[in-house]
Amino acid sequence: MNSNYMKLKFSAKSENESFARVAVASFVSQIDPTLEEINDLKTVVSEAVTNSVIHGYDQNPDQLILIEVLIEGSAVTITIEDHGKGIEDIDQAVQPLFTSKPELERSGMGFTIMENLMDQMSIESKIGEGTKVTLRKKVTLSSNAN
Repeated sequence: MNSNYMKLKFSAKSENESFARVAVASFVSQIDPTLEEINDLKTVVSEAVTNSVIHGYDQNPDQLILIEVLIEGSAVTITIEDHGKGIEDIDQAVQPLFTSKPELERSGMGFTIMENLMDQMSIESKIGEGTKVTLRKKVTLSSNAN
């Protein structure tokens, strides 16, 4: 089975969210997923990075976000991790429309979007230690694959 791996670490600044999207999309493009799948992957990376910046680190740019991507055949596993404040109640956090930052007019749909666009989502979190979101998707290789 063809596999490949990358690891990325960057400052928890909201402007780095687009960098993370493009980096993951560029890396995954080697297996030639459909445009819709690339867009789904970019969307979930945006949601997870934004959660780390806003909720995990309270917008403290001195902190770091770690993204790892593993490609195994047509399966893509993306892990987004922060060492922020953690999630008190994961079951509550994944409920549609729940947000811990209503004053920032957050939609509370981040985890719902991630769950709907991926085949599998898991969340590990410890208060005071951080959160790790693991997302998996098996992509359909484009018909124009070389």
